[in-house]
Amino acid sequence: MKRVLIAIVAASAVTATAGSAFAQTSPLTASAKVQFDMIKANVLKTANKVGPELYSFKPTPEVRSLGEILGHVADANFGICAIAAGEKPTSGGFEKKTAKADIVQGLTDSIAYCDKVIASLDDTKGAAAVPFFGGQMPKLSVIYFNISHNNEHYGNLVTYMRLKGIIPPSSEPTK
Repeated sequence: MKRVLIAIVAASAVTATAGSAFAQTSPLTASAKVQFDMIKANVLKTANKVGPELYSFKPTPEVRSLGEILGHVADANFGICAIAAGEKPTSGGFEKKTAKADIVQGLTDSIAYCDKVIASLDDTKGAAAVPFFGGQMPKLSVIYFNISHNNEHYGNLVTYMRLKGIIPPSSEPTK
């Protein structure tokens, strides 16, 4: 919990003191970028840290495997960020992949896509509404939904890693 609070304070400080004209004129978008940067780092580090033999690991038969969760996050990044961009998803199907290399590549590409979408926004553009789950939602709210979705599944991944004696990236000692 202490690390989470430190990360939140650090993210707030980075956003508050970014000093760029963009952060001053688009603080909501700058905050979304900082938050996405934090979670994407943890998810991608997880994908790279865990050995390929654990990609099929399921704590119980009813849940997704570790690889399926990572693939699901990649698919969701493409799908949700495409909605914020007003586009069709450019890629997908990673939840069905089984090879670590394919899943890591899909995750990497999906993160790059979301980074591009976030970079195209500012607070004014981010306030424009897009169709989302049967209603209308501001583009930045869609981005924040994606960030929450990534955090939700990173929590699953943390549990899987802990069950296998692996220290999650967010709990690794700082150097």
